Amino acid sequence: MAEERRAKVARKTKETDITIDFSLDGTGIFEGSSGIGFFDHMLDSFTRHGLFNLACDIKGDLQVDSHHTIEDTGIVLGNAIKKACGGKIGIQRYGSCILPMDEVLVLVAIDLSGRPYFSFEADFPTEKIGYMDTEMVKEFFYAISYSAAMNLHMKVLSPGNSHHMAEGLFKAFAKALDQATIVDERITSTMTTKGLI
Repeated sequence: MAEERRAKVARKTKETDITIDFSLDGTGIFEGSSGIGFFDHMLDSFTRHGLFNLACDIKGDLQVDSHHTIEDTGIVLGNAIKKACGGKIGIQRYGSCILPMDEVLVLVAIDLSGRPYFSFEADFPTEKIGYMDTEMVKEFFYAISYSAAMNLHMKVLSPGNSHHMAEGLFKAFAKALDQATIVDERITSTMTTKGLI
């Protein structure tokens, strides 16, 4: 049996103290809490729909706002994704998903290229979802894309309810990442003409 692709990453600053244990080869189990209910719901959705395992210990300066906690979680999760991918031998590298969430339709596309790039098109009709600022959806995925060194495009094709838009993006990201990290037995090295991703 192949070795589990798993990584544990910790980051402590004056604003946050975050440890994440992440597995690409999971069964959809999420454990932990950020203190931000809707964000926890999104992390749970990401984990379940990507069939990952994610255990988090997240402490942040929520007395300020949600920004540092969510952004730093993205940094740590991105580092864990990058580490869990290892040398990227045998993986498909690319993944994409067009996902409906009731009236909302979203598109997410990923290239685990080793070159970070981020494109985000989503205008939320509300400033908050529960206690989470909607602008933090973009900041979270920006942090992931750069710390994981991935090319990440996210676009809301048909907007609607803010909750549906955010959840659609998290779920589609999970499906696209799962697709990009699938090991294909036909790929005997890395999926590039350069020899290294």
